[in-house]
Amino acid sequence: FASQRNLHINVNISDNTFTGNVDNEINGNWILAPTGSIHEARLKAKVKRRLRKNSSRDSGRGDSLSDNGDVVRAVVPPTSPKGKLLNRRSRMGKGRGLPKKGGAGGKGVWGTPGQVYDEDKVDFKDPNYDAEQENCIYETVVLPLDEETFEKTVTPIVQEYFEHGDANEVAELLAELNLGSMRGDVPMLAVSLALEAKASHRELTSRLLSELCECVLTAADVEASFHKLLKELPDLVLDTPGAPQMLGQFIARAVADNILPKSFIDGYKGRVDCEYARAALDRAAVLLRMSRWTGLRIDSLWGSGGGQRPVNQLIKEVNLLLKEYLLSGDTVEAERCLRELEVPHFHHEFVYEAVIMVLESKGNRTLQMILQLLKSFCASTVITVDQLRRGFERVYLDMADLSIDVPCAYSLLEQFVEQSFDAGVINKKLRDLCPCRGRKRFISEGDGGRLKLESC
Repeated sequence: FASQRNLHINVNISDNTFTGNVDNEINGNWILAPTGSIHEARLKAKVKRRLRKNSSRDSGRGDSLSDNGDVVRAVVPPTSPKGKLLNRRSRMGKGRGLPKKGGAGGKGVWGTPGQVYDEDKVDFKDPNYDAEQENCIYETVVLPLDEETFEKTVTPIVQEYFEHGDANEVAELLAELNLGSMRGDVPMLAVSLALEAKASHRELTSRLLSELCECVLTAADVEASFHKLLKELPDLVLDTPGAPQMLGQFIARAVADNILPKSFIDGYKGRVDCEYARAALDRAAVLLRMSRWTGLRIDSLWGSGGGQRPVNQLIKEVNLLLKEYLLSGDTVEAERCLRELEVPHFHHEFVYEAVIMVLESKGNRTLQMILQLLKSFCASTVITVDQLRRGFERVYLDMADLSIDVPCAYSLLEQFVEQSFDAGVINKKLRDLCPCRGRKRFISEGDGGRLKLESC
């Protein structure tokens, strides 16, 4: 055998100390040895396995063997604190394993539920501390509107107001805006939009100006707006030919509502070169004089909207419209007047009154003119099919009472319904619903079916 060396190892296992000599090792290979040497080798291998197991479990702790075989544990901080941070159990080595800080110590947690924090005290030694910011008041700053942004923002507000008619909502929306120097243009924009709208919208605009003058606008803003409108009348006439007369009515209404001074019109006397502005001021002056002398109500100058008018007033206007049509025969004018009433839901009353007028006239001229008018309105869709049907059905239901005043009402209704069906005004179903009374009442057997209108 080659050279030999002696190893002396001290091993401590469970407080039992074993000391032995391993004398036979050649070139790192163990040779046959007595039974005691084999037992020592097994113990050494067992110790090495235990060291490897502990080192893999507690990596980074630096466990090693000393020169005499003792296990040396070096105190080294853990290399990765991540596992330590993710462990939410108490590090004190005691307790029941509950979360640290009662669950209020995790990432993004403000504290335990119900915890109230005191106000932070100002640290005057903080390098970022600024004494000038102690009394600062922070507010949201809304930039003032320029001309382009003003028109894009306020126009939808006014147009929506024409639909719902709530002036308080408009005042709240305008109060949220920083109008700045454009505040005086609000009445001007509202009146410009109303000139192209309906009469009911112009009435709403007059009410809006009166409401806004108390909270959003001042009398000076309203007066400045009407000055600008008078200057821009030549441009407004291009889109609305009746703008001078309408603007005069707006001025008269504003003076009556006490949002324009009475000296507004007098200030233009002898200083107006524009014919349109002169016409508007003259119209306003005439209306104001009529209100003083004849008791004209300026507050109802535009009239009320169709849905806001009393039913009796609508019925009177419908009857007046039909009587004027029978005198003039102008279908276009009758259509315009019906549209201006702004009551499309009430057109069945127009059909009802028209048929009643045919039954009460007992003449062929009225029948033909009313038939021509209904045919024209149905062709232009001024009167819908539903409103036409409801009007005829109302006449059918009232025939028992109508026949008391007009004995030949049934025969006249049958004649009108047949001609309406032939002209395409009503359909077959509505024609078949027409009530009729027995033939013996108006037709004798020897007349060949000829209607006796004279005996009625």
